[in-house]
Amino acid sequence: MIEARHLRVLRTVATTGSFSAAGRALGCTQPAVSQQMKALEASVGTPLLIRSGREMRLTQAGEALVRHAGGILAGLTAAEEEVAAIAGLRAGRVRLVSFPSGSSTLVPTALAALRAAHPGTRVSLEEAEPPASVELLREGDCDIALAFRYEGAAGAEEWDDLVVRPLLTDRLVGLVPERHRLAGAGTVAIGELADEPWIAGCPRCRGQLVEVCEGAGFTPRIDFATDDYPAVVGLVGAGLGVAVLPQLAIESVRPRHTRVLTLEPAVRREIVALTLPDLAQVPAVAATLEQLGRAAAR
Repeated sequence: MIEARHLRVLRTVATTGSFSAAGRALGCTQPAVSQQMKALEASVGTPLLIRSGREMRLTQAGEALVRHAGGILAGLTAAEEEVAAIAGLRAGRVRLVSFPSGSSTLVPTALAALRAAHPGTRVSLEEAEPPASVELLREGDCDIALAFRYEGAAGAEEWDDLVVRPLLTDRLVGLVPERHRLAGAGTVAIGELADEPWIAGCPRCRGQLVEVCEGAGFTPRIDFATDDYPAVVGLVGAGLGVAVLPQLAIESVRPRHTRVLTLEPAVRREIVALTLPDLAQVPAVAATLEQLGRAAAR
C-alpha cells in the first residue's frame, strides 16, 4: 500500500536531489528519509531512485509516481477535510497562495470575515506570482491560488482544468514623478512615455508592459526591475523613471512624490481565485472562496 507520507517524501527528494537535502526540508534526518524511501519501494515492488554521483535520480517508475503525487495528495486532503466536516468537527484548514497586491488588499478583509464566521478554520498564507502559484495548486501544495491574467493575452485555456472564481477586473495605471511634465495630465496615452526610463514589476507584468508598449510602437527602456511594488513607487518618487502598475497595487502602498495617471487605451487584468475541482467541495475552501468574492465586491 502506498502511504501519503511516503509520496510527500519522494516528491521532496525529487525536488531537492538528495536524502540529506530532503531531510532538511522536511525537518527529519537523512536516515529517516532513506528508510521511508525503502518502504515505498517495497510497497510498489520496483526501484524508484538511483544514485547518480552525489544526487538521487528518479527511475522511470519514480517519475511516474511523482507525476501523479500532486493529484493524489490533493485528493487525500479533500477527502480528509470533507470527512472532518461531515463528522461535525467544525474545523478546517486552507492553504492560500496569493500575489503581493492581492495579499495586502483582498486577503486581509476576506480572512478577517472568515475568522469571524468560522473561528475554527485555520488559514495559512504564502506569496507567489502566477504561473508559479498555479503550479503550487496543481502540485497539491496549496488549496486556493489567487492569480491574474491580462485581457486579450494568449493562453486563456491554461486554467481549463481548474475551478475559476472571478473576483474583479483591475485596471493598469501610469505612475510618474510628481514634477514630471505629465504629472497634471490626468489621462495619458502610453506612447507619450516612449522616451522615458522605465521601472518594471514582476516577470509577468514586465512581459505585459513590453507587449503593450510595442503595440504602441516603441520598446520601453527598462532601467530597473523589481517584484516589490513599494520599491517601484519609491524609484518613481525619486525621479528615476515611470511605471505602469495595477490599481490594486497602488491601493496597497503610499505613492509618495508620485502622480497616478489613467492610461488610454485601457489595459486590464482579470483577478481570480483558483482551486481544484475536488477541493472546491471542501467546506473550508468553499467558505474562503466566498469571503474572497465578498472582499472583491467591496
